Parts: sequence; C-alpha cells; structure tokens
Amino acid sequence: MRDHDAQPVGGIARRLTGILKSRGIDPNAPVFEEAEPSPALEAAQARIPARYQGAVADHPAVDAWVGEVAAAGRRGPDGSPGIAQGRSLLIVGTTGTGKTHQAYGAVRSLLAAGVRLRWKATTAADLYAELRPRPGCDGERELQDLARCPLLIIDDLGAAKASEWTEEITTRLIDRRYTQMIPTLVTTNLGMSDLRAHIGDRVASRLTEMTDKVILDGPDRRRALAAERRRLTAV
Repeated sequence: MRDHDAQPVGGIARRLTGILKSRGIDPNAPVFEEAEPSPALEAAQARIPARYQGAVADHPAVDAWVGEVAAAGRRGPDGSPGIAQGRSLLIVGTTGTGKTHQAYGAVRSLLAAGVRLRWKATTAADLYAELRPRPGCDGERELQDLARCPLLIIDDLGAAKASEWTEEITTRLIDRRYTQMIPTLVTTNLGMSDLRAHIGDRVASRLTEMTDKVILDGPDRRRALAAERRRLTAV
C-alpha cells in the first residue's frame, strides 16, 4: 500500500504514463472534454445518492487512480474500455473530510471517460445486513456476486459492529478480490492499526498490499457548512 497526500501522486502517475505510452498515447497531449454528456453517466445518476450526484474526484491521487484504471481497461466490441485487473484504493480520513464524495466522484469520472462499468456501492454496515442469513435470501450467492463485481465501493469499513461473522465475511470478500486483483475502493475513518484490530490481520494485510492509500485531512466539512449556513441566516 502506498500513501498519498494532496500533493504528488508519484507511483500512480508513473504507472499511468507507462500504460498510455505503451498504447501509443501521448500523456502530455491536451485533453478535450466531450461536448456530449456520457449516456452511461446519465444512467448511473439514478443509482448515485442525491447528495453525491455532482461529486468530483478532485484529489490528485484519486484522479490519477481513475486514469490508471481507465487506461488499463480491456476494449469491448464498440472500442470502449472496460474494467480489468488493477490496483485498489483506500481512502482514509476523519469524519467529514470528503471520503465518500471522492469515491462517488471516482465512479462518475470513470463513466464520463466512457468506461464500460458494472459497479456497486455499499456501506460496511449495509453489506453485513444484506448478507446476514435470513429466510428467502441466498447470502452465499450475493457474496459471490459482490466478490466478482468489476468495481466495488465499501464505504466506512470498520464502522459497523465487529463479530467473528463479520470478520469472516470481510475476509472472504477481500481475499477473493485480492486474489483476482479486481479494483476495490474502500473508505474508512480508522488508521491502519485501529482498522487491523477491527477487521483482523488477514484483511488488513491484503488491503496493505492491494491498495494505494490516500489520506484526507482537514476539518469536518459538514460542520463547516452548517456553521456557514447559520452565519448567513443570522446576517
């Protein structure tokens, strides 16, 4: 796992440059936005929560990861790239620093770039609720579907109550994606030592190897926005 702050993106940018050059693409060539909106992005908006439908992946390391995933995608019959094997991303930060915003921004950027993308986003708490054994639910089949999904977002890993069952589910899911090298985007409020204590050494070890780590810092943006609204109301 490699750490990235808000400055240089280092290894991600170098890998992306190498991929582009190998495909005969000049990485220094100017990029022009398409005039027409992406149909895939427009279709995906209904699946993106209302609060994040305008999300932008504006952190340099997240943006570089998006570029790397898009450049490495296998070309389909229509010539558009699809998700292939690649690095995953771990976005770490305290509450309100914009982790979920960056995650959905990454999905929107991939779709806007024309990447053929089957994706799913879930919080860790919802993941366990969805897979918990209950009548009429084939949790094993749902787990395998999640394990094979070309891009999976797991938001707030470590926020749900831990148990032997949740640790087993997390281990099986992450191990499958680790082994197959399928891109996974994980956000968490916890540092690695706390995360390791919460999800277990086996999962933490795999996340350390499979992900590039992005650290978001700064104040709680939600509190800052609420304070600004109160200030404007009082004027």
